[in-house]
Amino acid sequence: MADRPLMPIATAVWLIDNTSLTFDQIADFCGLHPLQVKGIADGDVGAGVRGIDPITTHQLTRDEIEAAQADEAYRLKISRPKTIVAEKPRKGPRYTPVSKRQNRPDAIAWVVRNHPEISDAQISKLLGTTKTTIQSVRDRSHWNSSNIQPQDPVGLGLCSQTDLDTAVRKAAAKRAKMYPDESPEGDSLKPIEETTAAEPVVDEKEDKSGNVDLSKVFADMSSDADD
Repeated sequence: MADRPLMPIATAVWLIDNTSLTFDQIADFCGLHPLQVKGIADGDVGAGVRGIDPITTHQLTRDEIEAAQADEAYRLKISRPKTIVAEKPRKGPRYTPVSKRQNRPDAIAWVVRNHPEISDAQISKLLGTTKTTIQSVRDRSHWNSSNIQPQDPVGLGLCSQTDLDTAVRKAAAKRAKMYPDESPEGDSLKPIEETTAAEPVVDEKEDKSGNVDLSKVFADMSSDADD
């Protein structure tokens, strides 16, 4: 879609009226069927549509059009912008399509359960909802509480994994700053004295294989008899 003009029919109208390009060339550039282009030329399609000059909108160059007019086999190539403007950072709550708004309570429940460190303000911005809705999900006063099933908002298409990870990271950093002495949950490492077993005492009368040295045993018995 990036290789097609923004308004294909209006662009086709202008090319038909102002160039000698073939229907196939115009159809290929505008992403239309040749019969559609023929219908536009006959006035059966796009009646009343005002043509848009692709040169002034920087989608075509004059040289490109002249090259195509000189060769019917030539296919027009859309002009690429010389500079790419970075997307403006989004401000305010995220817009959620109407078809997905019914899933927001499920997403809220998932975030509240799995990431309690995220504040209501962050959830509101992440999912495009209100604090009132979040609170109603928290205290189960939501009108549809009985049907709410926690679901990952990324899987529901309500936010990206990057946005979710960013929210979790910011919430964790904020909590660590507010409670610097709070120790992480979970068992700590045990002292080395508890994890290191003492070496077993080996009877001098027994060798490492567990066999008894009879000569030493009889020697001890004879010494006891002399006493």
